Amino acid sequence: MKSLRDYTSARVDIGRTGHSVPTRELLDFQLAHAKARDAVHLPLDVNSLVVELKEKQIPCIALASAAPDRTTYLHRPDLGRRLNAESRDRLAPLKSEYDAAFVIADGLSALAVHRHAVPLLEAILPRLDWRIAPIAIVEQGRVAIGDEIGQLLGAKLAVVLIGERPGLGSPDSLGVYLTWQPHPGRTDAERNCISNIRAEGLSYTLAAHKLLFLMNESRRLKLSGVKLKENSTEPRLERNATTKRMSGQTRLE
Repeated sequence: MKSLRDYTSARVDIGRTGHSVPTRELLDFQLAHAKARDAVHLPLDVNSLVVELKEKQIPCIALASAAPDRTTYLHRPDLGRRLNAESRDRLAPLKSEYDAAFVIADGLSALAVHRHAVPLLEAILPRLDWRIAPIAIVEQGRVAIGDEIGQLLGAKLAVVLIGERPGLGSPDSLGVYLTWQPHPGRTDAERNCISNIRAEGLSYTLAAHKLLFLMNESRRLKLSGVKLKENSTEPRLERNATTKRMSGQTRLE
């Protein structure tokens, strides 16, 4: 007979020893907790991301939020939502009429960014017939920092790839947030989110499929958030967990 643990990775049906849980389960819990804490404090290696993107011929620019260090970032969420003065100056010459601006931000898990951000970009960019701004890599950034970046670049849509808050068993979960007509002051209700992108969660193929649908619908309807519903049909997955590429050529400038 199958147990609940055959259907979920959640901590269910873990057994007991006397009045406590088995030692193995206790140690597994402590390890998961340590991994979650490490993910929050792991610094973002901006240089490695820049090199990785350039090797794939994806233009990018390194930026930083107004939070000068990790401790300040964790204590002052507001500083993680806006760029520092130097970064704003670096973006000014790049302003143009872009269709979309992609942002990579460490959020609360740089581990998730290093594992999943570039593979997801590789899965989505070739499918877009859009004018894409250079990818912005932001250290100590939160979701809303994409609003300022999108506005400074003159983009119609901001797409933020960010490390999600680690759970006890998911320290490397990546989230994607879309905001139409980004500018400071946008609320979470004006965004769409694709969550739990990781090996044990949402695959790159399915995440890219959902992201493509939302981006196209956002541009067509000229909105995002609670009024934009993600009701795309799931692609038929091939054995190698990829789908056939859709036609279109991405222009990276």
